[in-house]
Amino acid sequence: MSDDGDRGLPGKGLVQGLAVTLKTMTKRSTTQQYPDVEPELPPRSRGVIALSEENCTVCMLCARECPDWCIYIDSHKEEVVVPGAARARQRNVLDRFDIDFSLCMYCGICIEVCPFDALHWTPEFEYAETDVLDLLHDKNRLGEWMRTVPPPPAHDVLGEPSKEEATAARKAAGPGAATAAKTARPAVKRPETGR
Repeated sequence: MSDDGDRGLPGKGLVQGLAVTLKTMTKRSTTQQYPDVEPELPPRSRGVIALSEENCTVCMLCARECPDWCIYIDSHKEEVVVPGAARARQRNVLDRFDIDFSLCMYCGICIEVCPFDALHWTPEFEYAETDVLDLLHDKNRLGEWMRTVPPPPAHDVLGEPSKEEATAARKAAGPGAATAAKTARPAVKRPETGR
């Protein structure tokens, strides 16, 4: 049971739909001539994943967290002699780092979980291949994409300094500066809870 007063005139929806159609018919089309004209991509857009091999410690976090299991990593251990140490240290050496972009769903989890900033998004999207097997990019090809990684956004001047900057400033100021900074902070009045 509906109110007849809420319905309006018969055919009103049809007229509104035709008005939208006429409005879009009179506008000029905004077709981009892609191969001839480079598109203007939004900042920080996601294209292909790049690898900074020197930052990779072979922790395997990216491969373990990948929901598609499209990252393949192989490594071996190498002994590093540290002068003055009692025994030689071991470090992982990256042998193979492949990403199969035919399986990748571009979720970015691998980039987020990497603790050493070895993986980055690049805005490059022109890496189509004629054979699906060529979409398996090895560490050399992933390293070539690093030159296209945009710089990170500038730090907000009025924002809070990062932990690294704060630690470096405390060390540079000396041991007495940390206590002086704590005492100079204004006291915050806490609300009474009535307990």
